[in-house]
Amino acid sequence: MQAADKGQATDLDGTDLRIGIVQARFNAELTGRLAAMCIDELTTLGVAAKHIRHVTVPGALEVPLALNAMAESGRFDALIALGCIIRGETYHFELVSNESGSGVTRVALDHQVPVANAILTVENEAQALARVEEKGRDAARVAVEMANLLEDLS
Repeated sequence: MQAADKGQATDLDGTDLRIGIVQARFNAELTGRLAAMCIDELTTLGVAAKHIRHVTVPGALEVPLALNAMAESGRFDALIALGCIIRGETYHFELVSNESGSGVTRVALDHQVPVANAILTVENEAQALARVEEKGRDAARVAVEMANLLEDLS
């Protein structure tokens, strides 16, 4: 699907794309649902199951390191970061949120590979549950669209 540059999605054809997914296991019930929705949407967009590499890491702070290794391999057209950080009673929430987000962005810029960031940062589990399905699907669409855009720009 091609559209003019008017805020509309452009190319969402995932055929022949290779996508890497890094999922944090912390809050595994939520991140597992994120991953399931993301993978379902990737296949709907035409990404072959054999071209999806899905790995897990302990938590959100470890996501950027695994993304970086995937980016360095040169085997992926786009990457996806999945996680869920729920505010607690300490400053740790801000630290994990800020540092994981910064690390994800750094991977994309350092390696010129699109990284869809679907690491949820929420106040409570109810907010996470309200977002997991759409954010998982949205991450897949962002990854495919940006992989195709960067291909067109190169």
